[in-house]
Amino acid sequence: MNMSRTRDTRERLVVIGGDAAGMSAASQARRLKGPDELEIVAFERGHFTSYSACGIPYWVGGDVTEPDQLIARTPEEHRERDIDLRMRTEVMEIDVDRQRVRARDLESGAESWTSYDKLVIATGSRPIRPDMPGVDAPGVHGVQTLDDGQALIDTLAHTRGRKAVVVGAGYIGVEMAEALINRGYEVTVVNRGSEPMSTLDPDMGRLVHEAMEGLGITMVDDAAVTKVLTGEDGRVRAVATENAEYPADVVVLGIGVRPETTLAKAAGLPLGSHGGLLTDLAMRVRGHENIWAGGDCVEVLDLVSGQERHIALGTHANKHGQVIGTGVGGGYATFPGVVGTAVSKVCDLEIARTGLREKDARRVGLQFVSVTIESTSRAGYYPGASPMTVKMLAERRTGRLLGVQIVGREGAGKRVDIAAVALTAGMTVEQMTALDLGYAPPFSPVWDPVLVAARKAAAKVRAS
Repeated sequence: MNMSRTRDTRERLVVIGGDAAGMSAASQARRLKGPDELEIVAFERGHFTSYSACGIPYWVGGDVTEPDQLIARTPEEHRERDIDLRMRTEVMEIDVDRQRVRARDLESGAESWTSYDKLVIATGSRPIRPDMPGVDAPGVHGVQTLDDGQALIDTLAHTRGRKAVVVGAGYIGVEMAEALINRGYEVTVVNRGSEPMSTLDPDMGRLVHEAMEGLGITMVDDAAVTKVLTGEDGRVRAVATENAEYPADVVVLGIGVRPETTLAKAAGLPLGSHGGLLTDLAMRVRGHENIWAGGDCVEVLDLVSGQERHIALGTHANKHGQVIGTGVGGGYATFPGVVGTAVSKVCDLEIARTGLREKDARRVGLQFVSVTIESTSRAGYYPGASPMTVKMLAERRTGRLLGVQIVGREGAGKRVDIAAVALTAGMTVEQMTALDLGYAPPFSPVWDPVLVAARKAAAKVRAS
């Protein structure tokens, strides 16, 4: 069916995707332009809008009791702001030449075209689902959306056995392993890499490995799952690698995500080497004045390496949405790039990183020095002081900070923000040693662990 556009004096903004980037863009555009100036139509194929996907492992693990706690704004709240939000409606095609999109109502199957003056693509990312036998069997779950989280919780509630296998040991894999431990499962993590958390260097990943084993999690590194084995009832019963089988009553895939750019690719829009849409600093799709993109479906500039990269984080998506909405609404804003900051935890172990790993620096041709120090979260004599390991990379000769990784207990993770600010400012490790950080025995030693690492790195740079 073809829906004709009723012409009036208003512009029409069409938004594809109802989560962080898409609805942040729509909301910001609405703040700047009222419904008499700008009509906003948003399409979302799922059941929820504006939710925290990062919170799903904590919902599964029981720290968050209701999915509603993860929702920042409901469809009804968006509609109250004069946003025509169409739920359970999937955009099937973007016609760039005629400035229109074809959408399908997933309940009725009805299709229609909607024209646009301005378009925002916020299609997010999709979980990597390996092409192997049994991966679609009942009991095998990805965890990308609230619908995915609910499906996993339902499976856990009705599964008699207590054995779980997590495939992958990145952020999602590690967090889901903790969630399943909290639910009383025997957990095995099968990881293709040499250590968990490939966003860290292997020596720091080893600390995470040891901590996970200390929690009772069985770690299987340097192993790739080749198939999912099923029982007579068709449900998962185990996963297999080349050398072993691991019994499983439930399997969680935590292998990572890729940009969801199927629509964009079919429409001929520019994609980068990681498969994400390429935009300018104002988040406009390159070569298209009236199309913007943001969130997990785009590639962004890494301010440390100077190259494009794909990072799927809600913090970036919300910032993208603000920038896009400002541009759509007639204002001016830019998104300069990222330094690659991320923080996570497995039970009481905090894991944080920002900037480049050793292999990242080598890949872009940077020569560097690296140091690793052991310190404590508080003054050593103050009750509750816990050990912390900090690794720091600095460029040879210039001393420019390149990256920091931190693994430790309470108080470790958020210290990475010091390094994130220093990276964004282009500071050297020598300059970092003079940072005027807060000090009191309950919060830090006299020399904060990050500054201890900076002092050691500065000395190594001078000697190099």
